[in-house]
Amino acid sequence: MENTLIRIREAEPADAALVADIARRTFIDSFAQHNTAENMRIFLEEQNPREKQMAEVGAPGRTFLLAYMGEEPAGYVSLRVSEPPQGLNGEKAIEIVQIYSEKTMIGKGIGPALMQAALDLAQRQGFDWVWLGVWEHNYRAQAFYRKWGFEPFGEHVFLVGLDAQTDLWMRKKLG
Repeated sequence: MENTLIRIREAEPADAALVADIARRTFIDSFAQHNTAENMRIFLEEQNPREKQMAEVGAPGRTFLLAYMGEEPAGYVSLRVSEPPQGLNGEKAIEIVQIYSEKTMIGKGIGPALMQAALDLAQRQGFDWVWLGVWEHNYRAQAFYRKWGFEPFGEHVFLVGLDAQTDLWMRKKLG
């Protein structure tokens, strides 16, 4: 069932502060309880500062889609065209870098609406594969991706501050 209250639009450079603020808030909501305060500080202030996030909105090869519930910002998904990892060599693939819903919007259809919009965009742009990384202990997200047809195909290290964490790579064939 489609939720007609959810509206999705492509973010523009003028939306950079909004995207960065949602990104920071949802990252904290999702991962602060699993990481030390110092590692979160290093990640948010040094590895992924607000200015860096803002500069990515409108950058070549990056697409951000914002979701709204009515007039309220509810979440976002970001996609990046880059060299895909081992397992997708030579394939026309695009990465879903982040997909987050505001804490108050979880369970209201934001995640599925953003995922569908991301997959539609990837297909329109002629990609054959969509891939992403997900923390090995984020079982809820892994189940969400599996429900959408993603399958594991590798892993890599993702630094949160000084903590080397393992992300699973997952991919989905389009078409």
